[in-house]
Amino acid sequence: MALYKNPKYVNSDNSDAFDKIHEPGSKPPFSGIYKCMGCGHEIVAEEAREFPPQNHRQHTPQQGKIRWKLIVFAEHKSTNL
Repeated sequence: MALYKNPKYVNSDNSDAFDKIHEPGSKPPFSGIYKCMGCGHEIVAEEAREFPPQNHRQHTPQQGKIRWKLIVFAEHKSTNL
């Protein structure tokens, strides 16, 4: 789970961008922290740079396939949700 110390640097948002699931090898629409919905592993992903491929991490059959979900959006002056 992503952590933070100072709440003045983090805001809450109800954007649909946090609900979308992304496949391995696809390009994230936003920079930020993404969590695998199968195993809970978190990564930092940069906008338009491909997510790790399916085989970068092994899942058990119970975890299913790798599926990335945005959990923390890294705001840039030129990028908004």
